[in-house]
Amino acid sequence: MKRKLLPFLTIAASLSLAACDIQTEDEANTVPEDSESVETSEKISLELLGSAADETDLNIVRDQLNRNGFDVTLNTQPDYASYRSLRDAGNYDLSIASWTTVTGNPDYAVRSLFTSNGDNSIIDDEEVDALINEAALQTPDEYTETYDELEHELVDEEAYIVPLYNSLKAQAFNHDLLDPDTIRLSKSRAFAWEPVSYNDASMNESESLMLTQTMSDLTSLDPIKGNDGSINQLNTNMYVRLVNLTDDDEVVSDGSLSYSHAIAEGNSDYYFVLRDDINFAAVEDMEAVDTGNMVSGSDVIYSLNRAKNSDAVPDHRTYSLHEHIDTVSLLSDLSELEETQLTDGSGSVLEALETELDAPISSVVESADDVNNEAGNYQVIKLTTTEPFPQVLNYLAHQSAGIVSQEQVESINTYDIDNFDITTDVPYGDQRAVTEGDTYDNHLYASGPYIMIQKNDYEATFQKNPAYMNGTENEANIANVTVRFIGDEDSALSALRSEEIDLMYGLGETKYEVVEAEENLTLQSRQSNGVKYLMINVDSDREVAQSADLRKSILYSINQDEISAAYDGLKLKTYTTVTPLVDTDNELIPDQSKVEEFYQNYTNSTK
Repeated sequence: MKRKLLPFLTIAASLSLAACDIQTEDEANTVPEDSESVETSEKISLELLGSAADETDLNIVRDQLNRNGFDVTLNTQPDYASYRSLRDAGNYDLSIASWTTVTGNPDYAVRSLFTSNGDNSIIDDEEVDALINEAALQTPDEYTETYDELEHELVDEEAYIVPLYNSLKAQAFNHDLLDPDTIRLSKSRAFAWEPVSYNDASMNESESLMLTQTMSDLTSLDPIKGNDGSINQLNTNMYVRLVNLTDDDEVVSDGSLSYSHAIAEGNSDYYFVLRDDINFAAVEDMEAVDTGNMVSGSDVIYSLNRAKNSDAVPDHRTYSLHEHIDTVSLLSDLSELEETQLTDGSGSVLEALETELDAPISSVVESADDVNNEAGNYQVIKLTTTEPFPQVLNYLAHQSAGIVSQEQVESINTYDIDNFDITTDVPYGDQRAVTEGDTYDNHLYASGPYIMIQKNDYEATFQKNPAYMNGTENEANIANVTVRFIGDEDSALSALRSEEIDLMYGLGETKYEVVEAEENLTLQSRQSNGVKYLMINVDSDREVAQSADLRKSILYSINQDEISAAYDGLKLKTYTTVTPLVDTDNELIPDQSKVEEFYQNYTNSTK
């Protein structure tokens, strides 16, 4: 049995196990005989919302809160869609929430969740907004103190959220079938399909790579209209971006639409040299075909302008990630590259961009018809931010910055935005267009290594883009990919063990031993940027919204050691969604005296 577990995590897990006695899940959920409970004259009723996948967390949190004088009712929804519907409607006091910083930068970990205009935020706090915006403009050696202040505001001062744990990220695969050297596990980036190969390379054409994910209801295959587990991996593999993240969150041009990129002095201007060996793929007669349309600079400009524009499409869910983009344009004057210095003062932007090019830049062209990289004729994108903002590069690596075809999207999105009707209008990326049956009319144009052919409630099928970096190391190896929709983790693991699927992405910590016992499976695990927390409904007329003292009483009722014990000690402590990225040394310590103190403050204020 092969196992790849980063040494850091082995140490972290050992420390966690040493810090507390290991308990079973039942033991973690059982009140110890000698434990003290908060005595109150009347228990406050709290509704705790989650999905069936959150069952362990729901039970533990409920029991911890009940132990501390609350009366908790669970509202467990069967799937994510049902859960999210109730959460969006505000039908809860507390909700199990999760967030993974898939861009590898701390601004992403907070902006969408906690700013007043964030896509996923219910918080309206000027102090929180100010701290997030201040940290965004700072370098890593400056922003630690600012994020520390932000964490204290979010947790200590206002208790807007209650941290639960930081997860490991794991996947398991059949090493008898797949070449282990081609399987990546990135800290932030979604699983990349194009490098994967079978041990027997002849199977790359004849067999379909079998993967799985829990959610079958896809938010949208338009990259700007979704930012959740239903589409992140799918859209990441269907749309190329200007840059990528390495497995350790370094921003690189490798495997992206750009050969190279550079940051100019002042940290407001960013330059990208575009490659000319990627065409959009489409689907004809259930086969992926080359449209003959190169993914060009005009498509980049169109894609990023709509990404930052909240009014570009109905239900735009990612605009706040790109609000620091000011202008995007095609460079027309080569001398600008020669005369502009790099941010670190080490030379010109031109020198930096040419280090990764086979042919030096002899001219910059605006028309796609004039592009010829072999002859030195390149398109160069210049992106300018609203203010100095180096973290913009991380956002450009996010799936929402995937490059779409301007011509194709505009040909599909002919509806009137002000009168958009989801019951009659089928916008670009709507899953109805790729779902088999009467609604099937696949209109996707993919700029990435794969394109979806069709889906049903059971699975989605993909084929290799026939015009994606052909002849390079980034050309996709396996011709066909099938993503099975399996909502239950035990069922997905059973499918892996019975060789119905080849790789299981997103393996829970309690399943590690099962994988280790199988001779044909390899386990990969590492610390992730994924955080579970309690979202408190502060945007309502509920009691938790009216009283920070009540929220703090809830906060100090939570014991992260107990939660980790229920997962064999493999959950790591967290304070906010920033914790995996910035070392602020903040820690939530359960404190029954504070539970009582803040609860008493709350009851006194209601008299």
